[in-house]
Amino acid sequence: MSLYPQIKKFLLGKSLPTSAHSEERLSNAAALAVLSSDALSSVAYATEEILLVLVAAGSGALGLSLPIAIAIIILLGIVVLSYRQTIRAYPKGGGSYIVARENLGIYPGLVAGGSLMIDYILTVTVSISAGTAALTSAIPALRPFTVSLCLIFIFLLMLANLRGVKESGRIFMIPTYGFIASIFVLIGIGLFKHAIGEEVAAYPPIPVHEGLSLFFILRAFSAGCTALTGVEAISDGVLAFKEPEWKNARITLIYLGVILGLMFIGITYLSNMYHLVPEEGQTVVSLLGREILGNGPFYYFVQIVTLLVLLLAANTSYADFPRLCYFLARDGFLPRQLALLGDRLVYSNGIILLSICAGILVIIFKGQVNAVIPLYAVGVFTSFTLSQAGMVRHWFQSRESNWRASALMNGLGAIATAVVLGVIISTKFLLGAWLVVVAIPVVVALFITIRQHYEHVAERLSVQDMAPRSYIPRPKPTVVTHPAVVVVGQLNRGTVEALDYARTIADEIVAVHVDINGSTDREKLQSKWRQLESDIPLEIIDSPYRSVIEPIVDFVAQFEERHPDVFTTIVIPAFVTRNWWEGLLHNQTTLFLKTALRAKKSRVVSTVRYYL
Repeated sequence: MSLYPQIKKFLLGKSLPTSAHSEERLSNAAALAVLSSDALSSVAYATEEILLVLVAAGSGALGLSLPIAIAIIILLGIVVLSYRQTIRAYPKGGGSYIVARENLGIYPGLVAGGSLMIDYILTVTVSISAGTAALTSAIPALRPFTVSLCLIFIFLLMLANLRGVKESGRIFMIPTYGFIASIFVLIGIGLFKHAIGEEVAAYPPIPVHEGLSLFFILRAFSAGCTALTGVEAISDGVLAFKEPEWKNARITLIYLGVILGLMFIGITYLSNMYHLVPEEGQTVVSLLGREILGNGPFYYFVQIVTLLVLLLAANTSYADFPRLCYFLARDGFLPRQLALLGDRLVYSNGIILLSICAGILVIIFKGQVNAVIPLYAVGVFTSFTLSQAGMVRHWFQSRESNWRASALMNGLGAIATAVVLGVIISTKFLLGAWLVVVAIPVVVALFITIRQHYEHVAERLSVQDMAPRSYIPRPKPTVVTHPAVVVVGQLNRGTVEALDYARTIADEIVAVHVDINGSTDREKLQSKWRQLESDIPLEIIDSPYRSVIEPIVDFVAQFEERHPDVFTTIVIPAFVTRNWWEGLLHNQTTLFLKTALRAKKSRVVSTVRYYL
């Protein structure tokens, strides 16, 4: 056994069969930790973002953070109730991409999908950067290592998620609930001290740089709307829950809304009561902790669990980004590798892609939260608006029970989030939001290009118009001198040419196809096979661990045992794309399969190329 599989097994655990999928579901408590950590953790920086805007108008403006927070909580209630309707209508999972595509059309669906992808990447970047900021606030000596710490945390989070949903749920429950408990204790102690009349220092003199205006207040409101990012994750991840999935998801969404609202209003209220002013190198939660708790052990406990939950907030993206990529890849808008389940029943390639993109952004923005925040929330509110608008049309078309009330709720959600989206874009556009506004159509164009490539490949490889072929049955040789195995991924023109080649060199031929997760329509494949390749038997083998290579290697080994003392040829069909980059859109199974099969010397491995 080579070193790589041993390291992989040690880090990620042993491979799980597809039959274990139902066992990897989450309880409501675990799902709240896995799917809601992004939204819950936003209280660690949402109040601070409001204050950072208001401070430009002097100390007198800081009191506006409380009414702004109340407006955001009203918006939170609208969004939560709207997504409860979405979960009811899509009990098997209704992410923004699916809802928008089914009800509004392909382009709105792709805009929603692209917006969410960008938002998930930014969520990881912001969460990891904010978590590292909490650590460096408590230990200033670590500030020079901010970027390195961010990259280490992304790697550890990637590793935890590659181990599987159930294991990541166990890992994340303790820090998430520790954070919730510590924030409520902090709020409780702060309210108690204020109630007994503890003296509070007045605001320090703050120079006024901007006058109060509606646009200025809207800018502070849009900054605080980062508190709502991640609320849609439960709607996207319904199938991660235990049965009955949709009912458990709706209950958990209410828990999220109540807990998030109470924590957010509590921190904002105390920030007002204690006259906090944002400082360089100190988060508002850190300032509040020092003011209420001093520099004792509990202050450091609050900072540690804040650090952990901010790191785990990125886990909301790790839970939903791979699923979103799966849906887009399944529909042909992303590389097909992103639709494959990994060894631990998670979409491993999506997890790795998310980690790479977030790592690049951390390096570009040097791990600074305030540098990334202006880009934040554009994507999520775009997907909010399209999803809720799609739900309005869904109710009008389906006219299910209570459809008018549901349509009204989703319509209110669509209007509210559309207004907020307009505010966010107008107030943050020049601060960096223009990057996301430009990136979304670029990503949608990329989706369409990928889809066009797959359609071209399917058209070139199709055997739909091939006339049935008849062969004289091959006589079984007395002594087999040159047996051959032809690997069949799909019955296409490339496979037909590989089989024709095998007929010219072999006196006994067998074709083998691997059925992964029961995804093969066996009757349809066998029927088409009898029309085109009736003289060669086709063996269909199951793959309970979703591997193509191991079942084929085992099949070839058993085939060779029946034909000792002769060389067996394994024929692998492969198509060659027009451009090198198009090859990246296809699984590199041929390369790995050839490497695995060449481990035995008494084999000939041939690749038959079909040029598109």
